[in-house]
This record gives sequence, C-alpha cells and structure tokens, in this order.
Amino acid sequence: MRDIVHNLGAVLAIAPADIAANINGASIDLLGFDSVAFVATTGAITGAGAFALKLQESDDNTAWNDVAANQYQAPLAGNLAANGTAKVGYRGFKRYVRPVLTKASGTSIFASVIAIKAHAVDRPVA
Repeated sequence: MRDIVHNLGAVLAIAPADIAANINGASIDLLGFDSVAFVATTGAITGAGAFALKLQESDDNTAWNDVAANQYQAPLAGNLAANGTAKVGYRGFKRYVRPVLTKASGTSIFASVIAIKAHAVDRPVA
C-alpha cells in the first residue's frame, strides 16, 4: 500500500470560527510543492448568510490578486452550503496563495479552510 501521509503538507488557512465578514486566510507558501488544494468545511449558516470561497495569489506575500478563472481546478460555483465540505485546486504558478471567504449577504457562517499541499519535492513531508 502506498503512503499518502508523508507526501502531503496540511496547513490551517482559516481557523474554525463563526465568520460574519470577509476574511483573508493565511498565506500558503508553495515552495517545495507542485500543487495545492483547499478544503472548506462548514457548519451552521445564520441569517441566510451567503458566503463564497475564492483564491488569491502573490509573488511576494505582500501584493495579492484574485486567481484567474483558468487557474482553478474544480472551481466552486456559488455559495458554500451549510454543514458540508467544498474543495478547490490551484493551477497557477505564484509562490504564495491564500483562500478568501467573501460575504454577499446574511449574518454568519461557521467555517474553516485547510490547505493540502502535494507533489512535494522532498519526501517524506513532516
């Protein structure tokens, strides 16, 4: 059986919380990895909250731009659903990428986002 655990790097990008406004996730440094996917987990949505997940990229970890549509793998269509999961991949070439939860309406959502880095240059990954 092949080992997946030592080939992946997992990073908490947005800590589990009751989110009531737009939030920028932690910067994910892709140095040493050739791919990354983001997994959002959600709980209850309060007040008909409508939240979407997008990605931003940066060369220098300072100036951020929205990721172009053709740089997504399995892009999310629409808002996040309550009590679920959603995943999206990044196909771009920038060193840094981060998730952003954007609020369109409503009150809040319980959510978190984890970055899963893969195709590591050096293995095993700690």
